[in-house]
Amino acid sequence: MTKGDQMQVRDFDVATIMGGLYGDGIIGYQGAFSRQWTQQLGEDIDVLFHQALQRPDGAVGRGPKRYYVEIHPEDIRSFVDLAIHPWVVAVCEALLGPFYKIVEIGFDVPLPGAQNQPWHRDFPAPQETLTGRCLNSLAFNLTTVDVFEDMGPFEVAPGTQWDRPVDFQHEMFPPKMMYPRYEERAQKKMPKMGDISVRSALTIHRGTANRSSQSRPVLVLGVDAPTAHNANHHDLQITRRFFETLPNQVSDHLTYRLVDTLEPIHQLHQIETLMMGEA
Repeated sequence: MTKGDQMQVRDFDVATIMGGLYGDGIIGYQGAFSRQWTQQLGEDIDVLFHQALQRPDGAVGRGPKRYYVEIHPEDIRSFVDLAIHPWVVAVCEALLGPFYKIVEIGFDVPLPGAQNQPWHRDFPAPQETLTGRCLNSLAFNLTTVDVFEDMGPFEVAPGTQWDRPVDFQHEMFPPKMMYPRYEERAQKKMPKMGDISVRSALTIHRGTANRSSQSRPVLVLGVDAPTAHNANHHDLQITRRFFETLPNQVSDHLTYRLVDTLEPIHQLHQIETLMMGEA
Protein backbone atom coordinates (compact mmCIF):
# COMPACT_ATOMS: atom_id res chain seq x y z
CA MET A 1 0.00 0.00 0.00
CA THR A 2 1.35 3.44 -0.93
CA LYS A 3 0.08 6.91 -0.35
CA GLY A 4 -0.17 7.01 -4.14
CA ASP A 5 -3.24 4.76 -3.87
CA GLN A 6 -5.19 7.79 -2.63
CA MET A 7 -3.36 10.57 -4.47
CA GLN A 8 -3.34 11.63 -8.12
CA VAL A 9 -0.78 13.49 -10.21
CA ARG A 10 -2.93 16.63 -10.28
CA ASP A 11 -2.81 16.81 -6.47
CA PHE A 12 0.78 18.10 -6.61
CA ASP A 13 1.58 21.72 -7.40
CA VAL A 14 3.90 22.25 -10.38
CA ALA A 15 5.14 25.61 -9.06
CA THR A 16 6.16 24.05 -5.74
CA ILE A 17 8.03 21.24 -7.50
CA MET A 18 9.80 23.60 -9.90
CA GLY A 19 10.61 26.09 -7.17
CA GLY A 20 12.21 23.43 -5.00
CA LEU A 21 14.31 21.80 -7.69
CA TYR A 22 15.40 25.05 -9.32
CA GLY A 23 15.99 26.58 -5.88
CA ASP A 24 17.49 24.16 -3.35
CA GLY A 25 17.96 21.43 -5.96
CA ILE A 26 16.28 18.79 -3.79
CA ILE A 27 12.74 18.12 -2.55
CA GLY A 28 11.09 15.23 -0.70
CA TYR A 29 7.78 13.56 0.01
CA GLN A 30 7.28 11.92 3.38
CA GLY A 31 5.41 8.64 3.74
CA ALA A 32 5.01 8.00 0.03
CA PHE A 33 5.18 4.26 0.66
CA SER A 34 4.22 2.05 3.58
CA ARG A 35 6.84 0.56 5.88
CA GLN A 36 5.79 -2.92 4.75
CA TRP A 37 6.31 -1.97 1.09
CA THR A 38 9.70 -0.47 1.95
CA GLN A 39 10.73 -3.51 3.96
CA GLN A 40 10.05 -5.70 0.91
CA LEU A 41 12.21 -3.39 -1.20
CA GLY A 42 14.97 -3.69 1.40
CA GLU A 43 14.76 -7.48 1.23
CA ASP A 44 15.17 -7.39 -2.56
CA ILE A 45 18.14 -5.04 -2.34
CA ASP A 46 19.82 -7.19 0.31
CA VAL A 47 19.64 -10.26 -1.97
CA LEU A 48 20.82 -8.29 -5.02
CA PHE A 49 23.72 -6.77 -3.10
CA HIS A 50 25.05 -10.12 -1.94
CA GLN A 51 24.72 -11.49 -5.47
CA ALA A 52 26.58 -8.47 -6.88
CA LEU A 53 29.45 -8.95 -4.46
CA GLN A 54 29.96 -12.47 -5.82
CA ARG A 55 30.53 -11.47 -9.45
CA PRO A 56 33.35 -9.40 -10.98
CA ASP A 57 32.49 -5.68 -11.11
CA GLY A 58 29.03 -6.44 -9.78
CA ALA A 59 29.35 -3.85 -7.02
CA VAL A 60 31.35 -0.73 -7.87
CA GLY A 61 33.24 1.04 -5.10
CA ARG A 62 32.20 4.57 -4.19
CA GLY A 63 34.81 4.89 -1.44
CA PRO A 64 35.88 2.59 1.41
CA LYS A 65 33.01 0.36 2.58
CA ARG A 66 30.64 2.01 0.10
CA TYR A 67 29.18 0.43 -3.04
CA TYR A 68 26.88 1.14 -5.95
CA VAL A 69 25.03 -1.61 -7.83
CA GLU A 70 23.09 -1.03 -11.02
CA ILE A 71 20.17 -3.40 -11.51
CA HIS A 72 17.32 -4.26 -13.86
CA PRO A 73 13.78 -2.97 -13.23
CA GLU A 74 12.35 -6.46 -12.81
CA ASP A 75 14.96 -7.31 -10.16
CA ILE A 76 12.73 -5.62 -7.59
CA ARG A 77 9.13 -6.63 -7.00
CA SER A 78 7.96 -3.05 -6.51
CA PHE A 79 9.33 -1.34 -9.61
CA VAL A 80 5.94 -0.60 -11.17
CA ASP A 81 4.64 0.87 -7.88
CA LEU A 82 7.57 3.26 -7.87
CA ALA A 83 7.34 4.20 -11.54
CA ILE A 84 3.63 5.07 -11.39
CA HIS A 85 3.55 6.76 -7.98
CA PRO A 86 1.65 10.03 -8.54
CA TRP A 87 4.34 12.17 -6.87
CA VAL A 88 7.09 10.59 -8.99
CA VAL A 89 5.06 11.12 -12.16
CA ALA A 90 4.13 14.68 -11.17
CA VAL A 91 7.76 15.62 -10.52
CA CYS A 92 8.99 14.07 -13.78
CA GLU A 93 6.30 15.75 -15.86
CA ALA A 94 6.78 19.13 -14.16
CA LEU A 95 10.55 19.29 -14.59
CA LEU A 96 11.29 17.05 -17.58
CA GLY A 97 8.10 17.25 -19.62
CA PRO A 98 5.67 14.55 -20.81
CA PHE A 99 8.31 12.53 -22.69
CA TYR A 100 10.63 11.81 -19.77
CA LYS A 101 12.46 8.47 -19.67
CA ILE A 102 13.68 6.29 -16.80
CA VAL A 103 17.28 5.52 -17.72
CA GLU A 104 18.79 3.97 -14.58
CA ILE A 105 17.88 2.01 -11.49
CA GLY A 106 20.33 0.90 -8.84
CA PHE A 107 21.21 1.27 -5.19
CA ASP A 108 23.91 2.67 -2.92
CA VAL A 109 25.04 0.77 0.17
CA PRO A 110 27.22 2.65 2.67
CA LEU A 111 28.37 -0.05 5.08
CA PRO A 112 29.57 0.50 8.65
CA GLY A 113 32.97 2.15 8.38
CA ALA A 114 32.20 4.11 5.20
CA GLN A 115 34.03 7.43 5.22
CA ASN A 116 33.11 10.94 4.09
CA GLN A 117 33.02 11.20 0.33
CA PRO A 118 34.50 14.24 -1.37
CA TRP A 119 31.94 16.88 -2.30
CA HIS A 120 30.84 16.18 -5.86
CA ARG A 121 28.12 16.10 -8.48
CA ASP A 122 27.29 12.84 -10.22
CA PHE A 123 28.28 13.91 -13.73
CA PRO A 124 29.46 17.05 -15.54
CA ALA A 125 26.87 19.77 -15.95
CA PRO A 126 25.52 19.84 -19.53
CA GLN A 127 25.40 23.02 -21.58
CA GLU A 128 21.62 23.10 -21.13
CA THR A 129 22.32 23.84 -17.48
CA LEU A 130 25.48 25.92 -17.71
CA THR A 131 24.23 28.31 -20.38
CA GLY A 132 20.50 27.62 -20.61
CA ARG A 133 19.82 27.37 -16.85
CA CYS A 134 17.73 24.28 -17.54
CA LEU A 135 17.70 21.04 -15.53
CA ASN A 136 17.12 18.03 -17.77
CA SER A 137 17.66 15.06 -15.45
CA LEU A 138 16.61 13.89 -11.99
CA ALA A 139 17.73 11.35 -9.39
CA PHE A 140 15.12 9.90 -7.03
CA ASN A 141 16.34 8.39 -3.74
CA LEU A 142 14.37 5.99 -1.55
CA THR A 143 15.87 4.74 1.72
CA THR A 144 15.10 1.21 2.92
CA VAL A 145 15.87 2.00 6.58
CA ASP A 146 15.21 4.78 9.05
CA VAL A 147 18.26 7.02 8.85
CA PHE A 148 19.94 8.43 11.96
CA GLU A 149 22.87 10.80 12.50
CA ASP A 150 25.48 8.06 13.02
CA MET A 151 24.54 6.12 9.86
CA GLY A 152 26.35 8.37 7.41
CA PRO A 153 23.39 10.37 6.10
CA PHE A 154 23.36 11.95 2.67
CA GLU A 155 24.54 15.57 2.84
CA VAL A 156 23.65 18.21 0.25
CA ALA A 157 24.60 21.84 -0.35
CA PRO A 158 21.35 23.48 -1.55
CA GLY A 159 21.44 25.71 -4.61
CA THR A 160 24.78 24.44 -5.89
CA GLN A 161 23.35 22.78 -8.99
CA TRP A 162 24.09 26.12 -10.66
CA ASP A 163 27.78 26.30 -9.62
CA ARG A 164 30.05 26.64 -12.62
CA PRO A 165 32.71 23.89 -12.62
CA VAL A 166 35.72 26.21 -12.44
CA ASP A 167 38.77 24.14 -11.41
CA PHE A 168 36.53 21.11 -10.80
CA GLN A 169 38.34 17.81 -11.32
CA HIS A 170 36.60 15.96 -14.17
CA GLU A 171 34.04 18.82 -14.03
CA MET A 172 32.52 17.01 -11.04
CA PHE A 173 34.77 17.45 -8.00
CA PRO A 174 35.22 21.00 -6.68
CA PRO A 175 38.60 22.02 -5.26
CA LYS A 176 39.04 21.83 -1.49
CA MET A 177 39.22 25.60 -1.24
CA MET A 178 35.49 25.59 -2.04
CA TYR A 179 34.58 23.16 0.74
CA PRO A 180 33.77 25.92 3.27
CA ARG A 181 31.03 27.13 0.90
CA TYR A 182 29.44 23.68 0.85
CA GLU A 183 29.91 23.05 4.56
CA GLU A 184 28.21 26.36 5.35
CA ARG A 185 25.19 25.34 3.26
CA ALA A 186 25.24 21.64 4.14
CA GLN A 187 22.06 19.84 5.14
CA LYS A 188 22.06 16.25 6.37
CA LYS A 189 19.04 14.29 5.20
CA MET A 190 17.63 11.69 7.59
CA PRO A 191 14.55 10.19 5.92
CA LYS A 192 12.44 7.40 7.35
CA MET A 193 11.26 4.21 5.67
CA GLY A 194 8.67 5.15 3.03
CA ASP A 195 10.02 8.66 2.38
CA ILE A 196 11.25 9.56 -1.10
CA SER A 197 13.32 12.48 -2.36
CA VAL A 198 14.37 13.79 -5.74
CA ARG A 199 17.29 16.02 -6.65
CA SER A 200 19.31 17.36 -9.47
CA ALA A 201 22.38 15.11 -9.56
CA LEU A 202 24.32 18.33 -10.23
CA THR A 203 23.60 19.69 -6.75
CA ILE A 204 26.86 19.32 -4.82
CA HIS A 205 26.55 16.51 -2.27
CA ARG A 206 28.35 13.70 -0.47
CA GLY A 207 27.79 10.62 1.62
CA THR A 208 29.04 11.07 5.19
CA ALA A 209 30.86 8.66 7.49
CA ASN A 210 28.82 5.70 8.71
CA ARG A 211 29.81 5.29 12.37
CA SER A 212 26.96 2.91 13.17
CA SER A 213 26.81 -0.89 13.00
CA GLN A 214 24.10 -0.78 10.31
CA SER A 215 24.26 -0.34 6.55
CA ARG A 216 22.18 2.40 4.89
CA PRO A 217 20.86 1.10 1.55
CA VAL A 218 19.11 3.58 -0.74
CA LEU A 219 17.43 2.94 -4.08
CA VAL A 220 18.34 5.29 -6.94
CA LEU A 221 16.10 5.99 -9.95
CA GLY A 222 17.55 8.12 -12.77
CA VAL A 223 15.23 9.97 -15.13
CA ASP A 224 16.03 12.09 -18.21
CA ALA A 225 14.32 14.68 -20.36
CA PRO A 226 14.61 14.09 -24.12
CA THR A 227 17.57 16.51 -24.27
CA ALA A 228 19.67 14.52 -21.78
CA HIS A 229 21.91 11.60 -22.72
CA ASN A 230 22.53 9.74 -19.47
CA ALA A 231 21.03 6.59 -20.98
CA ASN A 232 24.32 6.23 -22.88
CA HIS A 233 25.99 5.29 -19.58
CA HIS A 234 23.51 2.59 -18.66
CA ASP A 235 22.08 -0.64 -20.02
CA LEU A 236 18.49 -0.92 -18.85
CA GLN A 237 17.26 -4.37 -19.88
CA ILE A 238 13.72 -5.71 -19.91
CA THR A 239 12.76 -9.31 -20.66
CA ARG A 240 9.97 -9.82 -23.14
CA ARG A 241 8.01 -11.67 -20.47
CA PHE A 242 8.24 -8.73 -18.04
CA PHE A 243 7.56 -6.18 -20.78
CA GLU A 244 4.20 -7.81 -21.51
CA THR A 245 3.12 -7.19 -17.90
CA LEU A 246 3.97 -3.48 -17.89
CA PRO A 247 1.24 -0.85 -18.22
CA ASN A 248 1.81 1.68 -20.99
CA GLN A 249 2.23 4.32 -18.29
CA VAL A 250 5.50 2.56 -17.41
CA SER A 251 6.78 1.14 -20.72
CA ASP A 252 6.30 4.47 -22.51
CA HIS A 253 8.71 6.08 -20.03
CA LEU A 254 11.53 3.54 -20.15
CA THR A 255 14.70 3.37 -22.17
CA TYR A 256 15.43 -0.33 -22.46
CA ARG A 257 16.97 -3.16 -24.40
CA LEU A 258 14.50 -5.99 -24.93
CA VAL A 259 16.06 -9.38 -24.11
CA ASP A 260 15.03 -12.99 -23.57
CA THR A 261 17.27 -13.38 -20.52
CA LEU A 262 18.69 -10.65 -18.33
CA GLU A 263 22.44 -10.15 -18.61
CA PRO A 264 24.77 -8.86 -15.89
CA ILE A 265 25.24 -5.10 -16.19
CA HIS A 266 28.68 -3.77 -17.03
CA GLN A 267 28.60 -0.48 -15.18
CA LEU A 268 29.88 2.30 -17.40
CA HIS A 269 29.24 5.23 -15.05
CA GLN A 270 32.15 4.80 -12.65
CA ILE A 271 33.22 7.76 -10.53
CA GLU A 272 36.88 6.92 -9.98
CA THR A 273 37.67 9.65 -7.47
CA LEU A 274 35.03 8.31 -5.08
CA MET A 275 36.78 4.94 -5.01
CA MET A 276 39.69 6.61 -3.25
CA GLY A 277 37.64 7.80 -0.27
CA GLU A 278 37.65 11.36 0.92
CA ALA A 279 39.48 13.65 -1.53
